[in-house]
Amino acid sequence: MFNKVLIANRGEIALRVIRACKDLGIKTVAVFSTADRDSLHVRFADESVCIGPPQSAQSYLSPKAVIAAAEISGAEAIHPGYGFLAENADFAQIVQAHEMVWIGPHPDVINMMGNKSEAKRTMIAAGCPVIPGSDGPVKDAAEARHLAEEFGLPVMIKAVAGGGGRGMRLVQSMDSLEASFEMASAEAEAAFSNGDLYLEKAIIRPRHIEIQVLGDGRGKCIHFGERDCSMQRRHQKLIEESPSPAVTPKLREQMGSTATKAAAAINYGGAGTMEFLLDESGHFYFMEMNTRIQVEHPVTEMVTGHDLLKWQLLVAQGNELPQQKDVQMHGHAIECRINAEDATRGFLPSPGKINVWNLPGGPGVRVDTHVYQGYSIPPYYDSLIAKLIVHGNSREEALARCRRALSEFIVEGIHTTINFHLEMLDNEDFRAGRTHTKWVEEYLESTHK
Repeated sequence: MFNKVLIANRGEIALRVIRACKDLGIKTVAVFSTADRDSLHVRFADESVCIGPPQSAQSYLSPKAVIAAAEISGAEAIHPGYGFLAENADFAQIVQAHEMVWIGPHPDVINMMGNKSEAKRTMIAAGCPVIPGSDGPVKDAAEARHLAEEFGLPVMIKAVAGGGGRGMRLVQSMDSLEASFEMASAEAEAAFSNGDLYLEKAIIRPRHIEIQVLGDGRGKCIHFGERDCSMQRRHQKLIEESPSPAVTPKLREQMGSTATKAAAAINYGGAGTMEFLLDESGHFYFMEMNTRIQVEHPVTEMVTGHDLLKWQLLVAQGNELPQQKDVQMHGHAIECRINAEDATRGFLPSPGKINVWNLPGGPGVRVDTHVYQGYSIPPYYDSLIAKLIVHGNSREEALARCRRALSEFIVEGIHTTINFHLEMLDNEDFRAGRTHTKWVEEYLESTHK
């Protein structure tokens, strides 16, 4: 059991963890860089500790600084949120070595699922369908060519330690394979200090479907349905919804069962996400597992009524999981990521002072944010400044509420993605659920944006 939690993160997710802790009567400690001194997560925590300058490497990404803050404040547990150190197995081990509770899966599980080749082998052993591909890292371009001939074009080259689209190349012709392999390897080495690559068959025009799971770390696991994250640009998600317009009740049962069995097989503990690609014929394939809470977790909370952050805390304290039968999906939820970006200029970041800030309200509307009128968005971090989540009894009602809420959302002083989301909500393909992971990029290219 623990009574004080340090949140090793910033922004809206830090504030979200603070709220879950307060609901359970747990004291909170916020950490912040000098650039985040005025953020709401600092104001609403019971205690706060400055851990360094604006640069992430010297603050939020510094295990030494975070552990020092935990020791100074007397924190008994650390919640990593998402991003930064959330999927860093070494940091998780350091937390445990300092006799603090790590609110997340065991470090060995983080390591296992963080290495894409090992994760794939593990999922195959657990009976999870995977995309045909190499058994492990591909040693050179010649081996990549041999595998591409075996699987058939197109193929995808990916970084073993990758994420966020870095070290990834789609190869549609043998003539471009060698150059793509070398560029992907160099990019992976620069981004992850690991240039190893693997190769798999490319699934054209897939949907990105993920299953939210919760495990007790002792072989029991349940799921909370699916989220559709197909609306993305350069592998960065923009709009998420639950349930997916493409998933039938039968398919949901199959994907949920597959995800929970796979998570249980690795003794997964805490909240995690099994990510799948769904092809046009209804076949799904394991892509990766995120061993942390996701940015888009609120859409699952809205349709199931379960507080996932609270469950993370309860499971970390040794409480029993809910029963699968107690998790039911009701209605439809949509999340729009409100980023400080100019969508008319290639989603260029737009830091600066917020002069006007009016949040939407009304039935079925939720906004998760750490900013306020007069707050200055720092240029050092991710551009996410708020998440608008709406819920309706049907997808049609959710779409209508989403449009209304976006129209009420007023931000002046910086550029945001609000107008982009309004444009998407008026698009016939999106409204009809006819999208895929490349849909946004194809749309932007066709409209020259």
